[in-house]
Amino acid sequence: MERQRIRVLNIPIDVLPPGAFESAIHELLQKEGPKQIIFLSVWDLLKARGKNDFAAAVQSADLVIPVSKSIVRGAAFLLQGIPERYNPFDAVISILYTLDTRGETLYMLGGRKKMLMEAERNVHVTFPNLRIVGRYAAYRKPAESNILLAIRKASPAVVLLSEGIPDKKTWFYKRRAHFSTSIFVYYPEAVGVFSKTAKRVSNKTFERGMEIGQEIIRNPFKIFLILPYLRYCFLLLFYRLAGKN
Repeated sequence: MERQRIRVLNIPIDVLPPGAFESAIHELLQKEGPKQIIFLSVWDLLKARGKNDFAAAVQSADLVIPVSKSIVRGAAFLLQGIPERYNPFDAVISILYTLDTRGETLYMLGGRKKMLMEAERNVHVTFPNLRIVGRYAAYRKPAESNILLAIRKASPAVVLLSEGIPDKKTWFYKRRAHFSTSIFVYYPEAVGVFSKTAKRVSNKTFERGMEIGQEIIRNPFKIFLILPYLRYCFLLLFYRLAGKN
């Protein structure tokens, strides 16, 4: 099965089987111009329905990968097919593996200096053929022009954006005019996980769709996410009854 793009509540979602993920990365590496991969949660999907930079970023992204079980269920409910759901960590590992097999380049941006250096060492050990052509930690707005220039000069195959980056998933979109190449991926846990100073969501927890439980434990106020979730369910029902998808 080849990659397909469907729409859930008018938001683009890529149906990408596991066996097609690496080939999709190969395809993006050969595509001219700057590209973006977005890992989309159900909360992101609701935000992308507005008129904002994030909505524009999602609509223009080259790959929109669902990470929430609710999106998979929503797509099935709207008879749009069943997209594959990806753990962002596993997806990033697949991206790095693809770069490694091709001897491609990576730029790492975000995190604290000590953590970033350790993350870089661990990535290099795991992927020895992958060349890290730059890194920048402790992002500060006054240094942004230098950061943009450094990335543009390095022209890495992939720019991995991590914690501490302003604008998060819209960082690339708002600055896209500065770049002529590279794939941009925002994974906030990257530096923490690769430096072994933070734990990633376990595969068991992710497969059960219970990663939100860990977030609620860290921040009890996230229990109120039930309200936008109920809105999401109502919108699915409305779209189904109205045949809008």
